[in-house]
Amino acid sequence: MLEPLNKLITSAGLTNLSYKDIIMILIACLFLYLAIKKQYEPYLLLPIAFGMLLVNLPLTNLMVSATQDASGGLLYYLYQGTELGIYPPLIFLCLGSTIDFGPLIANPITLLLGGAAQVGIFIAFFGALAFGMTPEEASSIGIIGGADGPTAIYLTSQLAEHLLPIVALAAYSYMALVPIIQPPIIRALTTESERKIKMEQLRPVSKLEKILFPIVTTIFVVLLVPSSAPLIGMLMLGNLVKESNVVPKITETLQSSFMFIVTILLGITVGAKANGDILLTAETLKVVVLGLIAFAGGTAGGVLAGKVMCKLSNGKINPMIGAAGVSAVPMAARIVQKEGVKTDPSNYLLMHAMGPNVAGVIGSAVAAGVLMSFFGN
Repeated sequence: MLEPLNKLITSAGLTNLSYKDIIMILIACLFLYLAIKKQYEPYLLLPIAFGMLLVNLPLTNLMVSATQDASGGLLYYLYQGTELGIYPPLIFLCLGSTIDFGPLIANPITLLLGGAAQVGIFIAFFGALAFGMTPEEASSIGIIGGADGPTAIYLTSQLAEHLLPIVALAAYSYMALVPIIQPPIIRALTTESERKIKMEQLRPVSKLEKILFPIVTTIFVVLLVPSSAPLIGMLMLGNLVKESNVVPKITETLQSSFMFIVTILLGITVGAKANGDILLTAETLKVVVLGLIAFAGGTAGGVLAGKVMCKLSNGKINPMIGAAGVSAVPMAARIVQKEGVKTDPSNYLLMHAMGPNVAGVIGSAVAAGVLMSFFGN
């Protein structure tokens, strides 16, 4: 009589809760609150947080690996798309279909600002090495400075899979905090007169230029850094689909339903790797601190490069647009616009900032490719 009852009790998740499980459940609930109430990157933070919640509920076996004698858990199979590096390039495919490279084509010099903003990646990389981390771990932490979640997830899944949940949460947390992190750095590194600089209206960009751009960029970048092909190739394919305008239904699908499907699969499987044994360690604190340094360093690098261009152009380039060189599209460009309006209500910088902003997407993918070529298998 008591045996079935005893079996029921011992097989219940409640009786198998550890203190780590409880802490992780509370952290997952906190991230759910931030995603739902505060709307911090909700499209990805919500599924990541729910994946964390599911995997830290005892005895669910959702991430149990498949064996010859037993099948694996649901999230184990879904996670293969993350582990094999499938989901992030698909996100880039969708992202490419939403990006307008027109501002970059109209003012190609802003490509240098997108490149300069990647300096944060390498600042954090060397900082992580100084902390005694491996080059693979340092690469995964440094890529947070690119402010590009899919790129961070892709590189980390290939080089340091054990850091994946920490890097993903740090990357998307800092992306959500762009409006808080970037303005003080911009103001500290620029003068009021520099922030008031008005830039000339961009020239119109032809349809032919927009069609040729993804083709030429793919050829040039992939020949230079072959390991960047999965991200750059998918990004530019998505953009070519959009700009060619010959398959509008595919463009519509990439911009909506397909993007959301891949995003939720990526998010829930990344979150499912965040158990207490991985997240509740001193290593997590190192990643969080170094990730913040990477992000702040990227913003500062872009602004300082903008100041150099301002001097070289005799005051024709507003150095604030360099802050948009991190690839948090379009948030970083909007922050520049907001800071410009604060200084001068008639100063319109959004389209000028979009040039380095989309250049940052290319820059972070190239940086990831460089790190992969050095430290990948």
